[in-house]
Amino acid sequence: MSNASQCRNFVIAGHSGSGKSILCEALLCKAGVIQRPGTIDAKNTVSDFTPEEQEKQSSIYSAVMNCTWKDTKLFFVDTPGYGEFIGQYVAAVRAADAALVVVDAVDGPQIGTARAWKLAKERGIPRFGVINRLDRERADFKQTIEIMRKNHGKTVIIPLYWPVGSESNLSKVVNVLFDTDIPAEIADDVAECKSLWMDAIAETDEALMERYLEGEELTPEELKKGLRASVLSGSTIPVFAVGAQKNVGVSELLDGIVELFPTPLEYVPMPDSEVVVSESGDAIGLVFKSINDTFSGQLAFVRTVSGTFKADSEVYNVSNGTKERFGQLLFMNGKNQAPATEAGPGCIFAIAKLKATKIGDTLAGSNSVKPLPGIKFPGAIMSYAITAAKSGEDEKVSAGINKIIECDPTVRMGRNDETHEFLLSGMGDQHLAIVARRLKDQFKVEAVLNTPKIPYRETITTTGEGHYRHKKQTGGAGQFAEVYLRIAPRAEGYEFANEVVGGTIPKNFIPAVEKGVLDVLSAGPLVGCTVENVRVAVYDGKYHPVDSNEMAFKIAGRMAFREAISKAKPVLLEPIMKVLISIPDTYMGDITGDLNHKRGRVLGMAADEGLQVVHAEVPMAEMHKYATELRSMTQGRGSFEMEFERYEQVPSNVANEIIAKHQAEVEADKE
Repeated sequence: MSNASQCRNFVIAGHSGSGKSILCEALLCKAGVIQRPGTIDAKNTVSDFTPEEQEKQSSIYSAVMNCTWKDTKLFFVDTPGYGEFIGQYVAAVRAADAALVVVDAVDGPQIGTARAWKLAKERGIPRFGVINRLDRERADFKQTIEIMRKNHGKTVIIPLYWPVGSESNLSKVVNVLFDTDIPAEIADDVAECKSLWMDAIAETDEALMERYLEGEELTPEELKKGLRASVLSGSTIPVFAVGAQKNVGVSELLDGIVELFPTPLEYVPMPDSEVVVSESGDAIGLVFKSINDTFSGQLAFVRTVSGTFKADSEVYNVSNGTKERFGQLLFMNGKNQAPATEAGPGCIFAIAKLKATKIGDTLAGSNSVKPLPGIKFPGAIMSYAITAAKSGEDEKVSAGINKIIECDPTVRMGRNDETHEFLLSGMGDQHLAIVARRLKDQFKVEAVLNTPKIPYRETITTTGEGHYRHKKQTGGAGQFAEVYLRIAPRAEGYEFANEVVGGTIPKNFIPAVEKGVLDVLSAGPLVGCTVENVRVAVYDGKYHPVDSNEMAFKIAGRMAFREAISKAKPVLLEPIMKVLISIPDTYMGDITGDLNHKRGRVLGMAADEGLQVVHAEVPMAEMHKYATELRSMTQGRGSFEMEFERYEQVPSNVANEIIAKHQAEVEADKE
C-alpha cells in the first residue's frame, strides 16, 4: 500500500505485566485478523511466539503486527516491558510515529511506564495513554489517573474516555468530549475532563480561544481539529480506557488511533536528518529489527519513511554503500507472513536474505540518498567472562555471538586487553542468560559465563630510584649492561626521558632500556596490572663495547624499574563507574544505604517521569551483580545505567585483600 494518509504506525510500550500482548490480541481480533484472542497461559498470542517467551510467559522480543480498521492500515510493534530488553523498545520507538503507553489499572504506573514515556518524549513523537485491565479485580481508573497526573500534570494527562462500571461490572466507555448520555455516578469526572479538553483545544488557535472565551459553542469539527492539534504538538496526552479481556473500549481505541494518531506524512525526523516525507520520489527506509527465522533465514524489518518500496527490485544500502536485492515484501503478524507488492510511507515490512544490511542501516531506491541517522542503543550494564564449555569451540561461540548481535545490538562482545578475557556484555543477568541459551539451542555450542576480572591499574605516589647491573659470561661473547633509573608520579599518561650525559649508555641502547620498562608497565608489582601516570628517566649506566647488546639493556632496564617502583610507594587503582538509578520514591532509603555499603558516593537526586533518579559513583568491583540486587530490592521496579568515569585509588584495607588474593593465586599457579 502507498496511500500514506490511510496508514498509521505506532509502538505499544509499558511496564511488564500491564497487558500489552493481550491488548494486541484484542486489536487484531476486533479488526478481524484473528478469530479469537489468544492468552498468555495458553501460549498462543500472536506477539509472544518464541519458545523463550512462551516459557517465561513474558515478552522478550518486539513483535510487528498489522491490521485494517475503517479503511486505514495500522502497523504497530508490541515491545517487552522488562528493563533488560530495553533495546527492543529503543529500536521500535525510532521507527514509530506515535507511542501508545499501556498502564495497568490494578498496579498503576511502574518503572517500565516511565521509561516508555521518557524515550517517546526524547524521540519527539506524540504520546497516548491507555489504562488497561479495567475488567480485573482491584482495577481503579480514577486512582491510576491521579498517579499519572501527579507524574505529568493535570493539564497534560487528560482522559478522552471514562469507564462505566469497574472490575467485573465494566460495561462500556464514554467519550468525555462528544457523548451526551453520561451516567450520573461519573458525570462530575467527565465534566472535569471535558473542561480540561476545551481549554487545551482553545489554546491551539487564537481564533478558537477568542470564541471559546466569549462563550460561543465550538463545532464538532473544530473540536476534533483542535484535539488533534493539541495531541500532535505534545501539549496533551489523551488517555483511553480499555478492558481488553472483556472487549470493552477496544473499538473506541481503534477509532482514536485512526482519528488522532499522526499519518506518516507527519513523520518526526531525527535531528540532523534532511528527509522530506512524500509518497513519490526515492524510497527511503530504516532497518530497525532483525531476526533469524527458521524458514526464511535472516529477516530484516524495514519502516518505509518516504517513497514506495516494491517487491522484486534493486535497492541500495546507503549506510555502507552496498547494493541489495529485494525479493518478496512481507507484512508480518508475529511469525505469520503475508506477501505484499509494495510498501509506502509508514508501512513496516520484512525482507529476507539481505547480504550486508544490519539494524540502523538506511535502504533507498537511489544511491544518492543521504543515510538517516542510525539507532543509538544504551550501553551495557553487566558483563561476564565467556569461554567455550568444550575445548576448541571458542570460534563457534564467537560466531554464534556475532549472529546474535546482528539481531540484538545491546549484546556486546569484546576482549579486555588488560585482563585478557573475552567479555560478553548486556543489559542484565537474565538478558545474558537468554543469549547463552540461544547459543546452545540455535547454534549448538555451549558457553561458560564467569565473573570477570576487574581491570585494576597501578601507579606510584612518590619518587624512586633503581639500579641494576646485568652481567652474564658464557663461552665467547657475554652480556653486559648497567642502568640507573629515576621515576616520579605524573598527572596523566606515561613519559620516558633520556637524561644520560657523556655517552655512558650509547643512544642506540636507550630504546632497549625503555622496552624493559614497558614490560613492567604492562604487569605491575602489586597485582600484575597496567602501571600508569609515571615518568621514567634513565640518567646513567655503563656498557661494554663487546658484551653489551639490546637484550642485556632490556633486562637491566626491567630490573632497575622494578627496584625503582618498589621504592616509589605503589598503590592500586580501581575503575569508578558513574551510575544513574531510577526507582520509585519508596525505595530511596534502601538504595542509598546499599550504595554506602558498596563504597559508593551519592552525588545527587532528581525527579524524572514520576521516578527518583539517584546519581552516584560506585567502584566497578561492587557492581557486577547489581542488576540482580536492584531487582530484588525494588521488586523489579528499579533500573539503572552505568558508564566508566575514572580510576581512583583503592582504600588500603581493600587493596591489601586484593593483593593478598593475587599473590595466593600466583603461588598456587607455581605449584
